[in-house]
Amino acid sequence: MMQGSDFKHNETGGRPAGRLHPRRGHRRLEAGLTRARIYLDHNAGAPLRPEARAAMIEALGSAGNASSVHAEGRAARGRIETARRQVAALVGGSADRVVFTGGGTEANVTVLSPRQRVGAGMLDLDALLVGATEHPSVMAGGRFAPEAVQTIAVDREGVVRLDDLETKLAALAGEGRRALVSVMLANNETGVLQPVAEIVTIARRFGALVHSDATQAAGRIPVDIAALGVDFLTLSAHKLGGPQGVGAIVLGGDLVSPVPLMTGGGQEKNARAGTQNVAGIAGFGAAAEAAAADLGRAVEWQGWRDGLAALPGAVLVGAPADRLPQTAALAHRLRSRRHRDLGRFGLLLRQGAGLACDEGDGARRCAGRIGDPRQLRLGNRAGRHR
Repeated sequence: MMQGSDFKHNETGGRPAGRLHPRRGHRRLEAGLTRARIYLDHNAGAPLRPEARAAMIEALGSAGNASSVHAEGRAARGRIETARRQVAALVGGSADRVVFTGGGTEANVTVLSPRQRVGAGMLDLDALLVGATEHPSVMAGGRFAPEAVQTIAVDREGVVRLDDLETKLAALAGEGRRALVSVMLANNETGVLQPVAEIVTIARRFGALVHSDATQAAGRIPVDIAALGVDFLTLSAHKLGGPQGVGAIVLGGDLVSPVPLMTGGGQEKNARAGTQNVAGIAGFGAAAEAAAADLGRAVEWQGWRDGLAALPGAVLVGAPADRLPQTAALAHRLRSRRHRDLGRFGLLLRQGAGLACDEGDGARRCAGRIGDPRQLRLGNRAGRHR
């Protein structure tokens, strides 16, 4: 949850507008934006943490390619290896199993491959099973052919239906086909947590591999890759207060790793070619370490989340499933023409009140998959921490 020092200010000044007229009130709001703005869209991109900023500035002030063997190159590589340990520690992984990428989407697309390295050999996978509420970078299927991708149904709260997963895996196994299962740990719109450990247990019975996109969960709840049992975990720096444009793949074991998406040089132990973004990676590591130290504030975040859910007329998407402590996806029931008119000014209302949150095409898309969205409007996602 943000503190006062995290508030964003604009210089327009002015006091909050008065009552909103459904047809004229938007003009008043435009003229009466509040001075202080509260940033509530951390799930889309969290503010850069001071620790990350400091690490990046220090790295940017130093020359050196991490692949070079001279002193400057070794210093750059040292910063990367420090960050590798920091990111691994956040999710209970091993530093030597962390692969840095250019973001969460690249990490997901890299992992979602029908060809996987297994020791010195290769494993060919025939199908990809993805949860119905996954991030678009997973729903797109990565490097699998479109016809090889199947969707796992979810219940009204957006939780993966384990019976549907088992049915689909059994059908594939009966045809002699092997799958990769991809289910996110926490939903980016609703905050709903998925039973990933149970998914792994089912998948193992059919020889399937498992990937979990932990982009939204890392830094918000304790994450332990060993306890989850997944083969691949993917992360993104800017969701937890690091810089944009940096991500990571954390491998769950010593045997399985995806065939590289980026090829060329031997960076990242031949797992991801390209000169490493030393400053970005250093910022990622510092943010991961700071986020781990903040995990004890979950009760504070949850109090804020539940307070939002108690607002009159609010419909909490994903309740009563287990959810992230700092994420609330709210919808509003519209019962009259006046409510519908007010709804048209919903985004402007939030701007006029000094709130930065997402109106939520994704939230509405997610709501449409887990229930009846016809009576819901203005799905607003608010997620904050720190």
